[in-house]
Amino acid sequence: MECVVQGIIETQHVDALEVLLQGLSGVPKERVRVHELCLKSGPNLGVVPSEVRLLCDLAQSTPSWTIRHVGGAMRGAGAEQISVLVRSIVESKASNNVLRYFYGIGYKLDHEVLKGGFAFRFHRGAQITVTVTSVSKMTKLHATNEAVPITPAIQLVEITAPAAADNYNDVVSAVTSFCEYLAPLLHLSKPGNSTGIVPTAGAAAASLMSSAGGGGGKTL
Repeated sequence: MECVVQGIIETQHVDALEVLLQGLSGVPKERVRVHELCLKSGPNLGVVPSEVRLLCDLAQSTPSWTIRHVGGAMRGAGAEQISVLVRSIVESKASNNVLRYFYGIGYKLDHEVLKGGFAFRFHRGAQITVTVTSVSKMTKLHATNEAVPITPAIQLVEITAPAAADNYNDVVSAVTSFCEYLAPLLHLSKPGNSTGIVPTAGAAAASLMSSAGGGGGKTL
């Protein structure tokens, strides 16, 4: 399973967020360029529909494929009281003919997007990944080089951390604590519960960029 929160940030403040994340994580950023295809099952695969996502990592010299299935979220009173979504997830590496395989067994392409940006991966109470991406749509089928940003002025921020049944409370605490450091720039919440742009983002971004310009960015 994994713990996840999401938020949005104006593109003009992404550089400031990068400075903050660099200081908090102490690791170099990774380039993100992922072609994501969402497939849904056809009627021949049963009454209950299923959905899988195929992720093609285009940031590598040789593109690699991953199958990703997101299951249901944890339910109950405890789940409602925390600000982090805890959900089941299954991922598996795949060969470059994986799309043909899923078409062959009856899945259909629902939609596809291109996500481009950067990510930081580090350990801070849990193994945390922060991904900042611009989401683009295809003007032609699979034409990643002609993708057009859906919201050019807004980028998506996602924080994820792997968890298990015996430690998810600790992981939730770690993610929640880390989110507090980013609060001046963006609000992070369960996917689908975005509260929009943070009013303090402009001032916080200006302060961060000023500190970075003076060499303070390394001491965050």
